[in-house]
Amino acid sequence: MGETCVPTGVELKNTGFGYTLSLVDGKYKMIIMYWLSENKVMRFNQLKRSIGGISFKTLSVMLKELEAEGLILRKEFPQIPPKVEYSLTERGLSLIPLLDMMCQWGEKNMPTLETIQQ
Repeated sequence: MGETCVPTGVELKNTGFGYTLSLVDGKYKMIIMYWLSENKVMRFNQLKRSIGGISFKTLSVMLKELEAEGLILRKEFPQIPPKVEYSLTERGLSLIPLLDMMCQWGEKNMPTLETIQQ
């Protein structure tokens, strides 16, 4: 990692690390990707219920950003009532091992109540 990933004198956004971070940055993007990786295909209300605590507008914005970044696919069915399904693209799926590693690292290194009280 180190020098090749974040060279000296280069803005973070212009590095591989910065680019990757920009794709998953946002309070709910990683969570949305997690749910889609677990369920393969989900509709808007399924995602909203699964995530909990996310507003309609925020979920809508996050989905649009993930779609624009090529990480998720939005499939609209021409029927009444309208039906829209979301799934991960190959590009989005390729990020899942990285998100899993971040989760595993967090679980191993998260402070416990005992370490916080010391």
